[in-house]
Amino acid sequence: MKKFIISIDAGTTSNRSILFDLRGKPVYSSQKEFTQYFPKSGWVEHDPDEIWKTTIKTLKDVIAKAKRLRGKILSIGITNQRETTVLWDKKTGKTVYKAIVWQDRRQEEFCKKLRKQNKDTMIFNKTGLLIDSYFSGTKIKWILDNVPRAKHLMSKKQLLFGTIDSFLIWKLTKGKVHATDATNASRTMIYNISSNKWDDTILKLLKIKKHILPEVKDCADDYGYTNQTITGISIPINGVVGDQQSATIGQCCFEPGSLKSTYGTGAFVLLNTGSKKIYSKNRLLTTIAYRINGKTTYAMEGSIFIAGAGVQWLRDRMKFFKKAPDTENIIKKLKDNNGIYLVPAFTGLGAPHWNANSRGVLSGITRDTSPEEIVRATIEAVAYQTFDLFEAMKHDGLRPKLVKVDGGMVMNNWFSQFLSDVVNVKVLRPKVQETTAAGAAFMAGLKIGVFKSLKDISKNWQIDKKFSPKMNSKRRNILIKGWSTAIKRTLIN
Repeated sequence: MKKFIISIDAGTTSNRSILFDLRGKPVYSSQKEFTQYFPKSGWVEHDPDEIWKTTIKTLKDVIAKAKRLRGKILSIGITNQRETTVLWDKKTGKTVYKAIVWQDRRQEEFCKKLRKQNKDTMIFNKTGLLIDSYFSGTKIKWILDNVPRAKHLMSKKQLLFGTIDSFLIWKLTKGKVHATDATNASRTMIYNISSNKWDDTILKLLKIKKHILPEVKDCADDYGYTNQTITGISIPINGVVGDQQSATIGQCCFEPGSLKSTYGTGAFVLLNTGSKKIYSKNRLLTTIAYRINGKTTYAMEGSIFIAGAGVQWLRDRMKFFKKAPDTENIIKKLKDNNGIYLVPAFTGLGAPHWNANSRGVLSGITRDTSPEEIVRATIEAVAYQTFDLFEAMKHDGLRPKLVKVDGGMVMNNWFSQFLSDVVNVKVLRPKVQETTAAGAAFMAGLKIGVFKSLKDISKNWQIDKKFSPKMNSKRRNILIKGWSTAIKRTLIN
């Protein structure tokens, strides 16, 4: 009998369920997009009920496929968009407000107040995070301050908080398990990454009661069983990892110094620092890469808010092309960027600038500027933003020698080559592109003994294509200088 592990990949724009074989190769995938809500400038929301419905639809589809293949499902792993915040009623299961998405900037004024109170150092030392509305803690506070029902339920000990993984676990187990993993907890700004506990001082500062918070478990752990009435059969949930950490596991970046960069809706660079927490002096984040058997491995992270979302904007709002893969052919027709730079600060700038008030800037345009040049500038911007992160890491004494890449954008060979040229290091693209989903499947497999160790998991990683720097330093310096000028114009806002 064939044996499988299912990975639920709860992303920012869609939910997917993927059937993996026991070598980490995807066998079948089901995907459903869900609605993005933008109620005000800088606000981004999702409907948790729609997230649940699309998850269940894809999960049932994959379970049915496994049945047709006469296979047995051994376990489920969950990976998810991090920081996105949901609060719900413990008794009814009804959410008190829409999910506030990681991209949302509504708490910037509150964050300014915290900075004025000189809370930066305390929060950074405890959580590894900068004070920013990106993280869950500030989003919880907004809901408690603005939704009377939420505060009422919290006073009655009837309110629960969760990131998307927690919400899905609670729903899948019919309310039996309220848990998250250490990687998701480390992105809330209320979790102490040294003690591996929710931090009482920060909770008091934000006026959040500890009883609403989920139990924090290892990435490979027991998260209960799906309820038979929901999934037809009862399946154990044994792996939970935030999406960027999950991609790090899927890319088998298990050695200190190994690095991956994922290019999805946003782009995220994670550098494994082993058992050592390295606190950046250049506005990068310190986070938990994974926790297995109670042992924590740390990472340094740089976050880019707009990567694939920029391509989505070009397609859906600007109508420059019909399908994202069309971008490669559009770019190839141009000799260069003709001095056009686009800084996609649509929801502010992430690392290393952390400027929530910045907005997008298109510079260098003339009457001859074409949609094709704007397309190219949008794609190039992702490579330039990655360069900024690598420079920050270098100033922190960390010099990446190669980068493993994944995400939808890296299937564009032109982009992958340009990235290698700009950051001036080798870029490796794996055969299995579903690295985020694979990471959660690997964790579930590790817990149930399919994989004996991280070394055992590493045997499954295979290279698809290698890109080496070809651009001369003079050309690189000219391009980066142009980008630096464009960034300065954005930061004026």
